[in-house]
Amino acid sequence: MYDLIIIGMGISGITASIYAKRAGMKVLLLEGSAPGGTINKISTIENYPGYASIAGPDFAYNLFEEVNKLQIEYKLEKVTDVILEETTKLVKTTSNVYEAKYLLIASGRHPKMLGLKNEEKFLGRGISTCALCDGALYKNSDVAVIGGGSSALSEALYLANIVNKVYLIHRREEFRGEDTLIKEVKETKNIELILNNEVTELKIEDDTLKGIVLKDGKEINVKGIFIYVGFLPNTAFLERTDLKMEDGYIVVDKYHETNIKGVYASGDVTKKEIYQIVNAASEGAEAVVYMTNK
Repeated sequence: MYDLIIIGMGISGITASIYAKRAGMKVLLLEGSAPGGTINKISTIENYPGYASIAGPDFAYNLFEEVNKLQIEYKLEKVTDVILEETTKLVKTTSNVYEAKYLLIASGRHPKMLGLKNEEKFLGRGISTCALCDGALYKNSDVAVIGGGSSALSEALYLANIVNKVYLIHRREEFRGEDTLIKEVKETKNIELILNNEVTELKIEDDTLKGIVLKDGKEINVKGIFIYVGFLPNTAFLERTDLKMEDGYIVVDKYHETNIKGVYASGDVTKKEIYQIVNAASEGAEAVVYMTNK
């Protein structure tokens, strides 16, 4: 029996665990992939106070080191279901069942795909959502980056140092990312901007991805496609609950509590206006402070 179970070891979940541990709570962290979550897939972080620039995996490692230093219990097990009773919260994983008084859901988001034919088939075989993970596979080749936000811009810049050419494709005229990133992208010689256009088809020959077809009919030969067109919340394991959601995101009040007493949520899995590392961290801390002061 734990005081608090936290689902997710991204920055929000780990920050919450630190505050919970220091408050004397018996806490358990659960993570289905790697400690650090999505941060592991970010090439460079330049918008977190205290770090002028840091590689995502290095930042994730620092967070994990803090967990170990404070001897916070964690399990690398995927959560499959939760049962939210009035006094206790049961969390089922692929290996075990755990019980706690409080539950904090900080399970984050995963990349959204384009919805094209054969897209899933070629994920990992020419299609990627992580330049840091797969960029080296396309050294000196031509690739396409699809998206218009800060993620697409920063990953295009990262790839530009590895590949021959980057086609940055955005369906609108203006990018939605940070001004500094937009300026740098426009000044990078081997990044070609394709605006007011979108990918409608994958070019496949002999069961190999050869390129893309755009809405205007233009065909571009590339060996790799990197997709950054948004995210979807990781809430599939909550389908059998009565948690209030909007578009799959968990709805919380100003205390980060859900419509079910004792169940909190923080970070990118919640419905909110701003999705940044810095506020994900603060939300995890605030959730624990509020629950311990009730």
